[in-house]
Amino acid sequence: QVQLVESGGGLVQAGGSLRLSCAASGGTISSYYMGWFRRAPGKEREFVAAMHWSGGSAAYADFVKGRFTISRDNAKNTVYLQMNSLKPEDTAVYYCNAHSLLLNRDPTRGIWGQGTQVTVSS
Repeated sequence: QVQLVESGGGLVQAGGSLRLSCAASGGTISSYYMGWFRRAPGKEREFVAAMHWSGGSAAYADFVKGRFTISRDNAKNTVYLQMNSLKPEDTAVYYCNAHSLLLNRDPTRGIWGQGTQVTVSS
């Protein structure tokens, strides 16, 4: 089973950008649908973005459309989340997700990384 490790989180001012990375080991991400979720303080984990295993079509939550972009580099076994125009409400722990069968929007299913903290100051 693949293991996932996120990196790239940090503190950024509103309007700034960050790029999160998710490195996979123990398997190849080319076999999985890859995605990102987040959990804000006091809230449930929610879907952010996901991508087909082939690197084709992607899906985004409405609140990140036009600001966040998911991409993957199968040769590097890494998936990315480019986050632009960040807002204080984007503050959350961001989790990488892998699912072998479908483009996953369910926050309880699939394989998870440990998460990386993103904090956006106003």
